[in-house]
Amino acid sequence: MFSYRHAYHAGNHADVLKHTVLIAIVQYMTQKEVGFTVVDTHAGAGIYRLDSDAAELSKEAEEGLRQLLKSAADQGIELEEMLGEYVQELERFNPSGSLKVYPGSPLIAQDYLRRHDKLKLFELHPTDSRMLEKHVEQLRAGRQINCYKEDGFEGLKKMLPPPTRRGVVLMDPSYEMKSDYARVISSVQDSLKRFVTGTYVVWYPVIARPEAHDLPRRLKVLSQEVRKPWLHATLRIKSGQMGSQLDVLGTNNSPKRPGLSASGLFIINPPHTLKAQLKVSLPQMVELMGQDALAGFTLESGS
Repeated sequence: MFSYRHAYHAGNHADVLKHTVLIAIVQYMTQKEVGFTVVDTHAGAGIYRLDSDAAELSKEAEEGLRQLLKSAADQGIELEEMLGEYVQELERFNPSGSLKVYPGSPLIAQDYLRRHDKLKLFELHPTDSRMLEKHVEQLRAGRQINCYKEDGFEGLKKMLPPPTRRGVVLMDPSYEMKSDYARVISSVQDSLKRFVTGTYVVWYPVIARPEAHDLPRRLKVLSQEVRKPWLHATLRIKSGQMGSQLDVLGTNNSPKRPGLSASGLFIINPPHTLKAQLKVSLPQMVELMGQDALAGFTLESGS
């Protein structure tokens, strides 16, 4: 269960989508003075080297972040607001101007938090958990951040509802095991009972697996049952590998080419501004990272 390492996938097109949206949501939450809590159920190592052996082996950042930047520069395209903010955030982590490190969700979220906001991080992988704690210590954020070497699905229960009744939950397991899909549904269902007004962000791979196809439909049902708004976005950059998730990610930390071609985000209780923002940013993601005629996006919502 511990073969997946995000170091092989950092900066890919799925990260571009996920982190662009995460920044927009956290920024929206800071518009109110009352503090809030961000919970990351699968935090990973926190930050990654784009010049590491893992990144060089997979080359997924070349099709994602690096392709985005190259296409924009070559075509003289100005990034729209959401993507522009995302790239500016990466530049803050790379002050030399050379893109060598990639912040994961924990460090991205923390960079936008105020002193009275909180960040709760769960990571069960033994190596990544140690690295996460090390990276968090370097932030010297004190009690603002807590790291837990625990199963994030279970650990989430004790975090909800947060003290201020304002919060964002990010769920992006590796889906290395088929059971992850069912656990996402179960966790979201339980979380909505504990904290129905929270914002829930679920990332998933768009692959030829029944569980992956069924996941957004089941999340939509959960949203409708509690009468909460939802937003569903997918991004595809190319035709390609549509096998199982293990085929896409590879085994023994060796991603197979051509890699993941599409992924999605399902958001319950999204900011009311997010749909309009995605209507602008998703087409630009396709324009800058798309590789063939099958590149595209979908965007749907409901309440």
